Amino acid sequence: MTLHSAATSTDQLVELDKQHFTHPWTVFDVFAEQGALPIASADGCYITDSNGKRYLDAVGGLWCTNIGLGRTEMADAIAEQCRTMAFANPFVDMTNIPATQLAAKLAELAPGDLNHVIFTCGGSTAVDSSYRLIQYYQNCRGKPEKKHILSRKNSYHGSTYLSMSIGGKAGDHPPEFDFIKDFIHHLSCPNYYRAPAGLSETDYLQLLLQEMEERILQLGPERIAAFYAEPVFGAGGVIVPPAGYHHATWALCKKYDILYVSDEVVTSFGRLGHWFASWDLFGIKPDIITTAKGITSGYQPLGACIYSDRIHQVISEPGHGRCFAHGFTYSGHPVACAAALKNIEIIEREQLLQRVQQIGPYFQQQMKTLEDLPIVGQVRGQQLMVCVENVRDKVSKALFPEELDIGKRIADHAEDLGLIVRPIVHLNVMSPPLTITKAQVDTIVATLRQAIERTIVDLQAEGHLPASQQQKRA
Repeated sequence: MTLHSAATSTDQLVELDKQHFTHPWTVFDVFAEQGALPIASADGCYITDSNGKRYLDAVGGLWCTNIGLGRTEMADAIAEQCRTMAFANPFVDMTNIPATQLAAKLAELAPGDLNHVIFTCGGSTAVDSSYRLIQYYQNCRGKPEKKHILSRKNSYHGSTYLSMSIGGKAGDHPPEFDFIKDFIHHLSCPNYYRAPAGLSETDYLQLLLQEMEERILQLGPERIAAFYAEPVFGAGGVIVPPAGYHHATWALCKKYDILYVSDEVVTSFGRLGHWFASWDLFGIKPDIITTAKGITSGYQPLGACIYSDRIHQVISEPGHGRCFAHGFTYSGHPVACAAALKNIEIIEREQLLQRVQQIGPYFQQQMKTLEDLPIVGQVRGQQLMVCVENVRDKVSKALFPEELDIGKRIADHAEDLGLIVRPIVHLNVMSPPLTITKAQVDTIVATLRQAIERTIVDLQAEGHLPASQQQKRA
């Protein structure tokens, strides 16, 4: 074994990275040729690579750098907790002060009677833990057959075996992996942009609800344990369901004794201008909320599964001698919980929720101006979540061939221009820090416009887009 830990040049770092770091979602052929971009430092909404080039990070890390990076008081809080107590056993009859304080704070912030917290290491494990909890709950209440899951196509719920199976993105289900298929069922994605032509949004909503109820009755409500739903789709393309969808699906769940799991790993902690979007934006009180990402703004890995009194009363009923045999070495890690408490303090003190409610509409309005570009089919989103969907034909909404990887071409041009946007095949998604300014929004929009225009020129030069397409408008 050769030690290369002292490597400092970008070329050395890229080569070492190729040799040793298997990245999430690695496309091996492309990675072997291009490698990765080494990031050396970060401050606020900006990241800097190992060559000293600075980028405006419109992705916010991975939907998570909510308060911005490089905050001294966050570093101090983390360091102080490391000095005081870097770790404590969370099992059975031992706890630690930051975890206890954070659990109580989450219960205060969460809607309804969600007063109980299972701490995890991130969003995927929060979703995984939620299903373990659901299994336990259904067995405790004498309904062992009630284990099936309803989810949606194009949803994303994590990357563990279970959470990836609950997710419904076709691109995340490559044939080389195995997935659970016998008790997980995917309903249609509530994306009105892709609804049948001529269908009103109201009629489309009714179609979606009819499909859900028919699937419940087909499978048997006595067999369905839970419905998993992101309030706004994240990695599936920032899809905002039709008005009334959330409340109506929640009502169906209550009607048929199905737990409603709101996956707020992305949408919580200010991304949509509220601590949690489920009640404040969409008027629903889920049985379970999963969260992560913005809970620490990416300063420490942490997730949580927050669940209701109703569930807790069943699983903790006295006289059964039950043991909840689930959890992790790092459940309620004191350093991660201290970071989360400081993160919440900053969001409250700086009124970042109110800030998002002010700047979010401006972000959406300015991003919508990109719809005049010939390959931009739709710009959609809510507050500080946005997606640009790129199409070959704006009238038919036909996509470019997947192998052209339009989103990546645009992201590469944006990167050259000093802007980071996330490519997902034909999409580009953004979720900047909550601290973003109007001037930075303007920079994002102007730079992304330039990146898309450069991509159009490339496509025309390669024969994938006729020159006349420049004049085509929806």
